[in-house]
Amino acid sequence: MNMKDFKITPQNSYYGTGRRKEAVARVFLVKDVNKLLVKSKRSGKLLDLKDYFERENLVSIALQPLKVTGLEGKFGLYATVEGGGKSAQAQAIKYGIAKALLSYSPDLRPQLKKAGLLTSDARKKERKKYGQKGARAGYRWSKR
Repeated sequence: MNMKDFKITPQNSYYGTGRRKEAVARVFLVKDVNKLLVKSKRSGKLLDLKDYFERENLVSIALQPLKVTGLEGKFGLYATVEGGGKSAQAQAIKYGIAKALLSYSPDLRPQLKKAGLLTSDARKKERKKYGQKGARAGYRWSKR
């Protein structure tokens, strides 16, 4: 895996940012390239999408927008991911690809909207509150 095949320029690439829980994915769709690469900020390694996610269902989740629009194989993918777990990262990439496809062609909006790929999952980790043990759990009350 190397970046030499990817010449990411504003003329040949489309960008989208995806977020899910604590995961953030910066996604570039590159025309006329047939590689799907993911770079992890944590390890710094650049891996093929299938090697990075290891599980087939996570790969299919990540590539869902391309499947829905019928654009599989037309774009190469370069994504940097950080934070969260593998599942959240796959969903962040999915949302990032959907946004990048919109910048490629706004005509795809109805297809993506119908498949529910433009609605980000807003559920996030709730913050810990002061005077409490966690987000909801308080300290146990002791009479004596």
